[in-house]
Amino acid sequence: MTDPFFASGELRWLLGIEDTCVYPPVGSAMGALDEHRLTGHDDHWREDFDRIKALGATGFRYGVSWPLVHTAPGEFRWESLDERLDYAVKTLGLVVVADLVHYGTPTWLTRSFADDRYAETVAEFAGAFAERYRGVVDHITPLNEPLTTASFCGLRGVWPPALTGWDGWTEVTVSIVDGIRQSISEIRGANPDAVIVHVEASALYSASDPALEADVAHHEAIARLPLELLLGRVTEDHPYRQYLVDHGASQSTLERLTRDVPTIDVLGVNYYPDLTPRILRGSPGSSRQVTENRGAAGLQHVLEDVLRRYGLPIVITETSIEGSEQERQSWLQQSAALVRTLNAAGCDIRGYTWWPLLDFVDWSYASGGRNVEEFVLDPSGDLPADQERFADSTDETSLFFRRMGIVSVTDSQSTRQNTSAASSFQEEAEWTPANGDVRVG
Repeated sequence: MTDPFFASGELRWLLGIEDTCVYPPVGSAMGALDEHRLTGHDDHWREDFDRIKALGATGFRYGVSWPLVHTAPGEFRWESLDERLDYAVKTLGLVVVADLVHYGTPTWLTRSFADDRYAETVAEFAGAFAERYRGVVDHITPLNEPLTTASFCGLRGVWPPALTGWDGWTEVTVSIVDGIRQSISEIRGANPDAVIVHVEASALYSASDPALEADVAHHEAIARLPLELLLGRVTEDHPYRQYLVDHGASQSTLERLTRDVPTIDVLGVNYYPDLTPRILRGSPGSSRQVTENRGAAGLQHVLEDVLRRYGLPIVITETSIEGSEQERQSWLQQSAALVRTLNAAGCDIRGYTWWPLLDFVDWSYASGGRNVEEFVLDPSGDLPADQERFADSTDETSLFFRRMGIVSVTDSQSTRQNTSAASSFQEEAEWTPANGDVRVG
């Protein structure tokens, strides 16, 4: 379809507001993880939207808090979204890329992503959203990062339904893919002008020990499976078809997922230079993942690989780095330069999103402070404590802030302050060839 926003030959500059929204069932050891509340966005949303506009972005990714809106089957509370989307779109003139599901489901889906009702329920929500906001929000992401969702919810038992092992991963992954397919169908039925922006985490693995090369190939193949299932590529001759069957997927379900394949209009790629690349260490079959900063070279590898494999127009839907203002500014400049260069060389890259606009609360907050990631940080990349936490804060929440935004949350009262990276983003967003700036090809 022809999209006037993510148009061929264009390069859009977007921001995103971290919107993880996970509410656990009663009795869970996990606490609620609602970034809109934790970062003060619920109280400062007008200010945040105004800042997005002032920084030169013409669009932004925004979560719609499914667990809070879809209160029961067929019942929705739209009031807050109505007010916010009306202001963003009609008052400020911004394009919203709506993020329908960001890691959490309504609590009345008792088994969350593994619930028998999940696919039809999320599709009901997607269709209702698309119908209500047709002409206001036409760019829709049915579910953010299936790969990350399956890891946290199905493999490692961190978030509901708290399944573990590869059987759990397979159950959640297949359910998610089914839900995305049904959501796309409902979205297109309610809004034929809808643009589907499918967003997935990227994966980049390496190993210094040749004995771990098979593990590297396995991790990369697993990382591609959610998207390949969605695109109907896991046919009988797919090398991981039997792997899924061995871990609980039915042949009939996998066969069904090869038919009536939905159309993805834009493929969103999420890449963090200090988190996405992983080195495998240990022994074959029991290696652990350690982060490795591969900078712009890693981003280029990921983008070129995705373009080659899938042939879809792509948008960088998340990138940033944790560190000082100068480190964030440097990464923004490096990554933006690369994207401009690739775009000018003919790579079909249509947008760049710095995510998040604001510093956000680490996911370990909801789990009593324990590390919930599937990787360990490269010790050489650790930040001094005063750069990643409020050194003098007595507020428990602020102790968990991650310094990844181009706007800092400077105290426990959620005061916002632009960083030097914000100025660089504004320069990129306002850059045109006519201004004579040739720092980027």
